[in-house]
Amino acid sequence: MAELVMMLVFGALGVLFGIPVWHGRRAAVMVDRAGVWLDNGKARQIIPWEVLAGVGMQWSQFGRRVKQYSIELCPSGPIDDHDPVLWPLVRDEEPVGPGLPRLRYRLPIPPGSQEQVTTAVRLYAPPHLWLGVAQREPGHLGRPDPSRRPKG
Repeated sequence: MAELVMMLVFGALGVLFGIPVWHGRRAAVMVDRAGVWLDNGKARQIIPWEVLAGVGMQWSQFGRRVKQYSIELCPSGPIDDHDPVLWPLVRDEEPVGPGLPRLRYRLPIPPGSQEQVTTAVRLYAPPHLWLGVAQREPGHLGRPDPSRRPKG
């Protein structure tokens, strides 16, 4: 009986953690001369380089051996924080540097691909935008603000 209960618990946890992975299976990020393209499987949006005031890589420790990475895209003006593709990336936190905004896009980077992403961003982004690599507090990725979710 205990084995059956344990199997049901692990099965439920598998489904619970598998749903976000299943929904994100078609998501893609592309970097080119125009900017950073985001595709959620249903729609595509670009964050052009010319609307940014800064771009940097941030990381935080997750446990003893794992690091979480993100690309921080700091806009130079207002952003559409209710865009159906971009809203999950919007974060409102203390600016990462002087003259940079509180609202920015945080793009989580899959484990093991941070060097490829950094290389692509440094290759295509204008050099004056690069903010470098910085360590953050554990759990820096955070969660999207549900109040910014597009209506409809």
